[in-house]
Amino acid sequence: MNLFENSRQVTVLGAGMVGVSCALALQSKGWRVTLIDRRAPGEETSSGNAGVLSRSSLLPFNRPGFLQSLPSLLLNSGPSLQVRASALAQWQWMWRFLWHSKHSSFEVTTRALDALIQLSSATHKAWTAQASSHMYLQHRWRDTGWLWLYPHETAFAGSAFSREILKEFSVATEVLNANELQMLEPHLAPIFSHAIWIKDAASVDNPGAVVKAYAQEFVRAGGEIRIDEAKAISQQPVGWQWRNQDGKVHWAPNLVVAMGPWSETLLKDSQLPSTLKVHMGFERGYHRHFKPAPGVGLDRPIYDMASAYVLSPMQNDQGESMFRLTTGIELADRDSKPNLNQLENAENAVRRVLALKETMENSNWLGSRPTTPDSRPVIGEMPNCPGLWLAFGHQHIGFSTGPGTGVLLSELMSGEATSIDPHPFKPERF
Repeated sequence: MNLFENSRQVTVLGAGMVGVSCALALQSKGWRVTLIDRRAPGEETSSGNAGVLSRSSLLPFNRPGFLQSLPSLLLNSGPSLQVRASALAQWQWMWRFLWHSKHSSFEVTTRALDALIQLSSATHKAWTAQASSHMYLQHRWRDTGWLWLYPHETAFAGSAFSREILKEFSVATEVLNANELQMLEPHLAPIFSHAIWIKDAASVDNPGAVVKAYAQEFVRAGGEIRIDEAKAISQQPVGWQWRNQDGKVHWAPNLVVAMGPWSETLLKDSQLPSTLKVHMGFERGYHRHFKPAPGVGLDRPIYDMASAYVLSPMQNDQGESMFRLTTGIELADRDSKPNLNQLENAENAVRRVLALKETMENSNWLGSRPTTPDSRPVIGEMPNCPGLWLAFGHQHIGFSTGPGTGVLLSELMSGEATSIDPHPFKPERF
């Protein structure tokens, strides 16, 4: 095998939305790709999200005004944010997260995320159209946007800053009054005075199934998927070595670390020529599934801004219609035991809004979404580690940013001009 062929081999560690996207994008540029994960594609953090792809996700949680509201958030943990004691171990991340809520950092983050989201949206559409199972994939997509719901005038007035930013970025929105909302979603209880219809948004009825379909396309085109778990990596005279949980070692000319909330731990547990001090935090989130009441439905996901839940109409792997309820943010250590209080409160709130039947058995889920201090993912080559590439830290918007991440990383690795500015995502910033 000649040197060029060798240089175009890569192993991607992590088979969630981001890892699968990196594998697909690299494969399209002629790379020979092996995809590694301890579970099948899309079965970890990528399986539990609300299935929304929206330009409104350009707004990070740490935005101007966040510092002033923090004391009340900490003292009165509510549905949008709950802070557990284990989160205090992430104090370095929390301090830097607050620091990045200033206007200058916020402006860089919003522009970078918007570019990445738009690139991801275009890539999702291209991959869906190209897939051999495109009809299966296309029926999962809804281009009906999503709704932000407000119970009273005061709550709606509090959204002024977000609306101003969305207008600045020309995100298509429409403000609805109570009657207009009822006409759009007639099965909602008439308890909301205002709504914002985010029209620059799409959603899917089963995000985990979309990741799996992309992975199947990767395999169909000659890619390889292995069930294994990387525990440490090390640089070799040529290429990289990764060790699994049994101590067995594997070699690869190039490595991509796309292991979501486990990425920084892998780097810390490895012997590397340089240190990356991201100090990630974890925006943990829960979900629960419900059977719909007869004749009751939604045409798009809804986001109750007061109770901080998202309710999405979905379909499970057996083809049954259902609703997925996802909660606000819980700041805690990645591996802390679940605390269902936030989920129970969200269920109490949503049952006042829409008629739901019983909870679906064994549907409680918890995921740890990895968040960098500036709310921007890490995309690029590890400093002083040629051939080691990073793609992690996508907070709770990996579905909206994963495909764009794959495209950007494949362009960087192939030495090509990039579709968007890579500098806001560079590992060197840490």
